[in-house]
Amino acid sequence: MLMSPPPGSPYHRLARTPVHRWWRPVLGTLFLVVAALVMMIGLVGVSSGAAWMAGRPDGPDGIPTFGALTDTALGFVAIALVLPLILVAVIWIQRRPVGTISSVTGALRWRWLLICLPVALVAILLFLSGGLLLSEATGVDAGLGDPLAGWGPFLTSAAVLVLVVPFQAAAEEYLCRGWLLQGLGVWFRGPWLPIVAQAAVFAALHGWGTPFGFADLLLFGVVAGWVTVRTGGLEAAIALHVVNNLVTMVVAAAYGQLTVEETAADMPWQLAVADAPVLIGFGLVIVWLARRRALPSATPIASYDLVAGAR
Repeated sequence: MLMSPPPGSPYHRLARTPVHRWWRPVLGTLFLVVAALVMMIGLVGVSSGAAWMAGRPDGPDGIPTFGALTDTALGFVAIALVLPLILVAVIWIQRRPVGTISSVTGALRWRWLLICLPVALVAILLFLSGGLLLSEATGVDAGLGDPLAGWGPFLTSAAVLVLVVPFQAAAEEYLCRGWLLQGLGVWFRGPWLPIVAQAAVFAALHGWGTPFGFADLLLFGVVAGWVTVRTGGLEAAIALHVVNNLVTMVVAAAYGQLTVEETAADMPWQLAVADAPVLIGFGLVIVWLARRRALPSATPIASYDLVAGAR
């Protein structure tokens, strides 16, 4: 039987149900690590084998490849496939309703997600514009004069990105702002230690590029975690992550610069400086909108009674 959290539980405490035991989040995390590694190794093996059989040339790492677009798409698909693993861990290991990892209402609030998307788009456009202006002002070539890829390659790349990026970004949010935040939240009544800890893991998962890139990822994780707790769900964080990745990757596709070799961890200081106030502003605007809409940030009693009676 699946057990729901007590009524009035904030988002970061939703994994602390009547059947919670200390080993459940630990076992679930081990399951996710092992299953994700096996799945990703298998995906790389199948892709490399298919490229070898097709007579494709070797990539920079010496493994046969179908090209930058395919490699990028496979990288995103590999991350996206972690999402169903998280949902399995929520149901089978933590023994709670799967919707409790999405929000305090027990489901992803699609209308609220759609409201957050345009706010995220404005934020990302401000971030990119500010970063480009600051780069030009400090004598750094932003690459705007580089040759374009052409309409054919661009439209193909954009179509692939639209299909895979939302699932990749959502999977990272369900892992860090969902599983990790709630997994740590079972031990802490206050949200800040779980918020900072999951943000550090989020930044570390992107690798070490520049100190500015790591700091930006850490701030992104903190803001996304804070917004998730204050609004009672993952919707705003998903919106910001999806729009950020989609816009930046589409811009890269326009210049034929799709690659899985560089991540946000390699961000120069100009972009990090431009991003910091935008991230903070996004969080403040989202929380203000949530208040105006009286969005619940804790488990409603009616929702708890309904779910707890289910078998």
